[in-house]
Amino acid sequence: MKTSHRGAGLLLGLFSALTLMLVGASPVSASASTWTLEADGQRICVSPQHGWPNTYAFSPVTGSWSTLIHTGVRNLPPGSSSTGGAIYPGTNERTPDGALVINGLVGLSIAPAPAGEYTAEIWATDGKHTETDPLLIVVRDGC
Repeated sequence: MKTSHRGAGLLLGLFSALTLMLVGASPVSASASTWTLEADGQRICVSPQHGWPNTYAFSPVTGSWSTLIHTGVRNLPPGSSSTGGAIYPGTNERTPDGALVINGLVGLSIAPAPAGEYTAEIWATDGKHTETDPLLIVVRDGC
């Protein structure tokens, strides 16, 4: 009789340990941030002689996140700069008609540059996860 009690006790202990591991893991994965950078398809046209100081690009994020998301633009034409931006913790989803609230902007100063097309990159990161989208900068007369 002692053997069957001992076996049942071991099985109950093993079952309890496995259940606690699974239950304990659920809240961690449930609280993970899930967000997506939605900045694709942007185009800025600037004059080769003047550039465009003090402008911006959109850096909207959809989903939900619990930490600050930093944004910026890299691979700009020479002499240009990005002041970056920040999106505070929250949520953002498209409306039923597909519209999206723009919850992020990135400050830019685009320097005068030779005529041509430059592909910069808008980035967003929460420190663990980073996403990027292209930003087309067209430098030509007549913008």
